[in-house]
Amino acid sequence: MAKSSSKGMVPEAREALDRFKMEAAAEVGVNLKQGYNGDLTSRQAGSIGGQMVKKMIESYEKNMK
Repeated sequence: MAKSSSKGMVPEAREALDRFKMEAAAEVGVNLKQGYNGDLTSRQAGSIGGQMVKKMIESYEKNMK
């Protein structure tokens, strides 16, 4: 997540989002590290974001039942 978009974010929410991102990265096999990850390819970054969206949709659908 870009620094500008985290401006004003509740610290607990930021930590939860970072944990979620690390979990999603591990699931798709991308070695994500704390801090700067500018060496990731677009494909790797997209895989992480896609996995995060997939998990959010699954959670939403599960809670709808």
